[in-house]
Amino acid sequence: MRSGFVSILGRPNAGKSTLLNALVGEKVAIVTSKPQTTRNRITGVLEVPAKSKRPAAQIVFVDTPGVHKPGTQLDRRMMQEVYDALETRDIVILLVDASREMQLSASDSGDADGTQVSESRPGAPAESSSERGGWRSEDEFVLNLVRKLDCPVFLVINKIDLIRREALLPLIDSLRKQVTFAEVIPISARKRDGLDTLIEKLVDRLPQGERYFPPEQFTDQPERFLVAELIRERILMETGEEVPYAAAVVIERFEEPQVQPDSAKPKKPRPLKGGGFAEQKLPVTNISAVIYCERDGQKAILIGKGGAKLKAIGTSARKEIESLLGTRVYLELHVIVEPGWRESRGFIDTLDWRKQLEDMAARQAVEAEDTASEE
Repeated sequence: MRSGFVSILGRPNAGKSTLLNALVGEKVAIVTSKPQTTRNRITGVLEVPAKSKRPAAQIVFVDTPGVHKPGTQLDRRMMQEVYDALETRDIVILLVDASREMQLSASDSGDADGTQVSESRPGAPAESSSERGGWRSEDEFVLNLVRKLDCPVFLVINKIDLIRREALLPLIDSLRKQVTFAEVIPISARKRDGLDTLIEKLVDRLPQGERYFPPEQFTDQPERFLVAELIRERILMETGEEVPYAAAVVIERFEEPQVQPDSAKPKKPRPLKGGGFAEQKLPVTNISAVIYCERDGQKAILIGKGGAKLKAIGTSARKEIESLLGTRVYLELHVIVEPGWRESRGFIDTLDWRKQLEDMAARQAVEAEDTASEE
């Protein structure tokens, strides 16, 4: 058995979330055409069965926010998510958009081999462009992160369906001059072209080990976080300009259907006049979510005339959530203005689902103690 962590690194809009979903076979990350859609590390687990001489494996993919110049506290937190993902990894995938021209200038860098000297390292706080000693592009910054790694790095060139095949060679040649890659694999995540090859090569490089997750588990994200992300996905798709980047979603209430006791008899299906039986209704999950924005004008856009925009966001999000949960969903959405939340470290911390779980566990512990003391 082989197992390990594979971090997916790249610039915004390289298609990292699309690749993650395609590899795992489940929607574990939201996907839109807008850059910086991903704000957190997203984990997707792929169980690879044994095949001929290839051993069974479990690959834990970690999708990271796109590498970009941090302009707000939120951006800096997103970049810290990138550094954290690089701290624990066995292999790194550098995902490059084949349809986009990269901005590289190795001749202007500090070292003779084209590597610029920089103090940045995995685990260190993100720096601004000026603090990085004059990086001419974010592409160079990504490559500098990769050069510092002591693990195999796969160059995976995505969106090859959007360019002529002969255009790939100059891109591959240019990047190979910048970094020594363990593998170079062209793919189309959207069309699943090249993914089998990628998985085969990853398994070959993974260390021997035990599973990190049960075979049936495909992500470590709680349903509450997935629901919040599905709502945010609809905001990104339904609104334009600055609103998507100034919006955050927090689930305030998540009431799952009560499990029917084993002793209770299930209801008999109701017969229909024309023959057959009426379809039994699924149980209902009650969810209440708050959409935070920074200005009154953004709130007005999110709500829309007569509440039309908020209703459209809720309706489309509810369908996605029902598909995820396998139940009917009653979804309430509220919009609250939180001025300057993207610069508030305290507020941003509350958006982290790991922190949310810790807070929930702490509250439950206090409630349990209060109940015990009353008895």
